[in-house]
Amino acid sequence: MVLAPQLTDLGTGSFRSETGSMVADPNLNLVSDFASSTSLNRLSGFREIEPEHLPAIYPVCANLTSLNFSFANLTSDQLDPVIRQCHNLQTFWVLDTVGDEGLQCVAETCHYLRDLRVFPLDATGDSESSVSDIGLQSISEGCPKLQKVLYFCQRMTNAAVIAMSKNCPELLVFRLCIMGLHQPDRITGKPMDEGFGAIVMNCKKLTRLSVSGLLTDKAFEYIGQYGKLIRTLSVAFAAESDLGLKYVFEGCTRLLKLEIRDCPFGDSALISGLPLFYNMRFLWMSSCNFSVRGCREVAQSKPNLVVEVIEDGDVENEGEEEMVVDRLYMYRSLVGPRTDAPPFVKIL
Repeated sequence: MVLAPQLTDLGTGSFRSETGSMVADPNLNLVSDFASSTSLNRLSGFREIEPEHLPAIYPVCANLTSLNFSFANLTSDQLDPVIRQCHNLQTFWVLDTVGDEGLQCVAETCHYLRDLRVFPLDATGDSESSVSDIGLQSISEGCPKLQKVLYFCQRMTNAAVIAMSKNCPELLVFRLCIMGLHQPDRITGKPMDEGFGAIVMNCKKLTRLSVSGLLTDKAFEYIGQYGKLIRTLSVAFAAESDLGLKYVFEGCTRLLKLEIRDCPFGDSALISGLPLFYNMRFLWMSSCNFSVRGCREVAQSKPNLVVEVIEDGDVENEGEEEMVVDRLYMYRSLVGPRTDAPPFVKIL
């Protein structure tokens, strides 16, 4: 850092000393090093962090526009004195260990925030997440310039999502990942339809959306009716019938990327997307209810579309046409299908 005074972007790696004390180690003078880095505006890394070393970055906090703590297991008390000095942050990535209290600190300080990502410490969802609708609503009230949100949690309400849609109308990306299957509004017990409906209604510039939680076909009707600019849509464990996907295909005519898993969509829903498939970059569907027959109909209707059926077992067995497909991957290609497909991939 001393030898690179014009450094603007630093990924720190491990943020700890061998002795465990910055003062005791004369070769580790992080405080003065950061104080001399007047050009630094982006910090990331912080693996194997020792929180007592965080005061070393205080001298550059006021200049930071991007801070990535997505590998740092910090509590709200450890985050608070750092984030209170980061008034110019535009990008902030963090683990959910900071809790709703940590996000409230962010909301009170980082009024220019554009990109917020809150990742789970436990990606399996087995342990309780410490962020919820409370943190999301606080962020929406304090950070009205938000354009991108990725938020992992286990508890959410329609009211919090509706508040975000009204307080942050400039949203381009909204990815809400409610971990656990079919999680309803934690207060009312109702589906999350109205929350996601408000996002597509009020955020007119939205281009990317990830939905989760308990959702009926009504949520997809909202998406098809109001999500006219959506280009990337991710859906998991949602909808009630083929009608949900049909709403999306009918309304989201600019769709480029579609990812779907564990939804009740069948052949009728898949075939309803035929007018869009040539314009899309790819479609990935897994654990749905469509058959090899439905996939083959798509392949025959669109010769320049590569349709790959990916199975855990042999797809050449008897009665394969009616077999429910494990995974479907479709993409457009000018050169035709690939020649290196493994045995468990069948190109129709």
